[in-house]
Amino acid sequence: MDHAKIGACNLNQWALDFEGNQRRIIESIKIAKQQNCTYRVGPELEVTGYTCQDHFLELDTIKHSWEVLAYILSTDLTNNIICDIGMPVLHRGNLYNTRVIILNKYIHLIRPKLVMADDGNYREARYFSPWRKKDLETFVLPSSIRKVTGQEETPIGNAIMSLTDSELAIEICEELWQPNSPHIDMALSGAEIIFNSSASHFAVGRIQKRYDLIKETTSKDGVCYVYSNLVGCDGDRLYFDGCSLISINGIFLARGKQFTLNEVEVVTAVIDLDQLRSRRVEAKTRSSEAMNVPYFPRIYINFRLCQSKEEATAPLETTSFALEKHAEIGYGPACYLWDLLRKSGACGYFLPFSGGADSTATALIVYNMAYLVLETLEEKSQGHEFISGELRKIVRDDKFMPKSPQDIVKKVLYTCYMKSKHSSDKTRKRAENIANEIGCVHSEVEIDGMCEGFMKSGDAFLTQRPRFESEGGDMREDLALQNLQARTRMVLSYYLSQSFPIQYKLPSFLLVLASANLDESLRGYVTKYDCSSADINPIGGFSKVDLRKFLYWCHDVRKIKSVAEILEAAPTAELRPTTSGGKAQEDEEEMGLTYIELSLLGRLRKLDLMGPVAMFKKVIQIWENRSLEAVADKVKKFFKYYAINRHKMTTLTPSIHAEKYGCEDNRYDLRPFLYNTKWTHQFHQIDSLLNSEQDEILIGRPKNPKGIEEDLQKSTA
Repeated sequence: MDHAKIGACNLNQWALDFEGNQRRIIESIKIAKQQNCTYRVGPELEVTGYTCQDHFLELDTIKHSWEVLAYILSTDLTNNIICDIGMPVLHRGNLYNTRVIILNKYIHLIRPKLVMADDGNYREARYFSPWRKKDLETFVLPSSIRKVTGQEETPIGNAIMSLTDSELAIEICEELWQPNSPHIDMALSGAEIIFNSSASHFAVGRIQKRYDLIKETTSKDGVCYVYSNLVGCDGDRLYFDGCSLISINGIFLARGKQFTLNEVEVVTAVIDLDQLRSRRVEAKTRSSEAMNVPYFPRIYINFRLCQSKEEATAPLETTSFALEKHAEIGYGPACYLWDLLRKSGACGYFLPFSGGADSTATALIVYNMAYLVLETLEEKSQGHEFISGELRKIVRDDKFMPKSPQDIVKKVLYTCYMKSKHSSDKTRKRAENIANEIGCVHSEVEIDGMCEGFMKSGDAFLTQRPRFESEGGDMREDLALQNLQARTRMVLSYYLSQSFPIQYKLPSFLLVLASANLDESLRGYVTKYDCSSADINPIGGFSKVDLRKFLYWCHDVRKIKSVAEILEAAPTAELRPTTSGGKAQEDEEEMGLTYIELSLLGRLRKLDLMGPVAMFKKVIQIWENRSLEAVADKVKKFFKYYAINRHKMTTLTPSIHAEKYGCEDNRYDLRPFLYNTKWTHQFHQIDSLLNSEQDEILIGRPKNPKGIEEDLQKSTA
């Protein structure tokens, strides 16, 4: 029987951590060999880490990569197993993102990436060149390799590896996502197994797209597809979510964990090559197409892939792998925070805790981190000893044995309710209840004295102190007083985060967490340098609507009962006095837009690339129960405040990328921060549509709008 056992790796690599990356690569090869695999594929750029960014332009990065490879070649690790390893390679003055194919201490091929990832979070063309040549070239190996193996040169280019019993080919990450992916011609040209090494990041719902692409590939081409991915935070805002996969003929045989705390996971499957060969013989349309494919260069390797005597791996039972969105919010950022905690050298997190939905969601993500750590320890799964060791390093206690998530939270999360004379007892009590239930170290302080101190400093040269609008001041005075309170909390947060390690005799330092959601950042409903300024913002990539769903999930699944109080309360900043009628400050009323409306308009702006006029034309079809004037007012208000506040995004706290409509300025959403906030030309066109073309744009709309409840439901969907 032609049975081949293959290993695909989830590796938690770290940018420029050459010793750690080497150790994890070696461990994965050892595991693959212990499992009797004859091919081991690792994730993209696993030697350097993926997110080196401009460090890729440094010759040291390339030199150190060859040093890692030379060490691996100096051992017997690659004996009787093909090792597919990712690293940058400099060839004839061009830097390439490559896979290096090694067997029996010999480099058989260097395969460069053909298509660069250059949208969204990625700027690969800044560092790497795409390989455009059809023929193979000769690559002269560096002295570090020649000293170890004596090998002088190796082919470089895009080739099919022709073994004694099968033909194999390689794709690298982005190539899978292209309309005309290389694997199409490779499979038609005879390649039976395609190996893909990736650095594919987590975003809400994104993983299902990967499954669909791989399933379609193996269904149509009669091919086996082996997919390896990075896992964890390797140094930037992205979380790589692993989930390596092995699929054949449209069915999945094996998958790695999507959200895992383990550094090394090797997913294996025994492939029956006769299954795909039978599919190919049966598919006559495929045979006809294969006649028209240009011949691929071949690299001949005297090696038998099919050495397994095990039975072929049975298909997985499930056909869908994606979690619900609210569960992804619980897992993705939690895993990121675990990596950030252990890699930064910090011993915990400090969170300014307002008792509102956003800071509660942030605290519960830390709780979920603790839950996952405990779950891994109790399962005693692959790597649990490593997790235990990392946890004990963080808390500096060699005997620490947690019995509950609260035991871990008590060691790593410190929260503080910073009350003012405008704070309500309700929010104070809600913060206290959540803190008690999840087990964090919680405290309360007053900020009125600090605010008074700032105002006294201003009294030396101000003729009059600012007043709230309810006290006779104007809007500018009101905002000055609100912002003073907000910024005071930021200063106090950093002061306490640096003082708590002294107070509680902690072994190192605390990282400060922010809790500003995506929609508020998009609207600019945050104060620059308030508590939205911190070291990391776990919820900055999520909409308020989704965060509320996450809170429901925490209530129902994690059994955090105090969340019910949070969900019942209206969002409020509590930065100004209540009105004479006792009405409190409410976020949605102040913004002029509901969170559901903000989420919809934000998606249209980024995902559908719409300006004001296009957005107005689109939204009148979605909000069909509203008057045209009301829709126009919402669209104008959105763009007005977006433009006024865009400058705040230039200093936005790094957040975990999670949504495609994110507004993060420094990496993802590259737009100006200085606008003509009147949008004169665009708003005039909207007015013209209202005044002169009502008949045309009213087509298909009710003549007498009755309400907005249905519209809000459609927006959410």
